[in-house]
Parts: sequence; structure tokens; C-alpha cells
Amino acid sequence: MAVQKPLVIISGQIQQIPSGDTLSAASSEVDVVSKLNANAGAIVKGTPVYVSSATQVDKAGATSVSLKKVLGLVSDVSVAAAASALIQTDGILTATTAQWDAVAGTTGGLAFNTIYYLSATAGLITATPPSTGGQYVVKVGLGLSTTELEISTDHEGVLLA
Repeated sequence: MAVQKPLVIISGQIQQIPSGDTLSAASSEVDVVSKLNANAGAIVKGTPVYVSSATQVDKAGATSVSLKKVLGLVSDVSVAAAASALIQTDGILTATTAQWDAVAGTTGGLAFNTIYYLSATAGLITATPPSTGGQYVVKVGLGLSTTELEISTDHEGVLLA
């Protein structure tokens, strides 16, 4: 198949893009939804959450069919009980190493090129997938650096026998 040059507008005229020029477009668009925190306590940045009702979210966990359906990760620094939380459902979530340590149980943030899974402990992620029967292996995302996670949730997961 032949490579086609894109059309661009230069000085009001439509023409093929000149040799050596490139197109650039912002690729930072992410989807964020707002839901109320149904948890009795605060939820912090990076916490995986599931939809607990039409308007609320709570901490997701790999222990049951309802808890394992990760909507996304909390993008607010901290959200009090019954307060509105912003949930990032895709794209790259950036947090400090301390914030990732709190939800991943790590020291020094995330590990590069490491897949993170939903933990059996509600509200946490882990680089070690669950291995206990009756739990679900649910991918949450990929560590791009110590402070960045590319969110890529697997809503169904795999039930361990």
C-alpha cells in the first residue's frame, strides 16, 4: 500500500504536507468522571474504585464479582466520605512516589514497565497478581515510571479456582 501524505492548509490553500514537516496533536486527553465517595473513610489519589451505586464509588478489591469491576483510579489528592471524587478511567495518572506507595504498598513509587493488578485488599494495587482461589486477577495498568501509571483496566478479570 502506498504511503499517502496528509493534506494541510498553508496560507489559506489546501496542499500536501511539505517534505520534512510533521503533524503534531495533543494526546493527553483522558476521561474523568465524578462520583460520590461511598466509603466510610477518605479515599486517596491512585485508589482503584468500583461503582457501588448510580452516583457512588467505593474501594475496589479482587475478592468478589461486584468489587472487582474497576471504574478507574481516584485522581483527587484525597476525598472525604460522601464528598465528590474525580475518577480517571484511562490515560496516564501521575502521582508522587509517596502517593503511589500508599496504594501500591511500595517504597519509592511504581516500578517501570511493571503491570499492576487489583489487590485482594480493597483500595490497593499490587505488582503481584492474586493467587488465592476465589479471587480475581484484574489488570489495572502499567507503570511507566516511579510516578506514572498508564490506566488500562480489565473489568472482567480472571477468577482463580
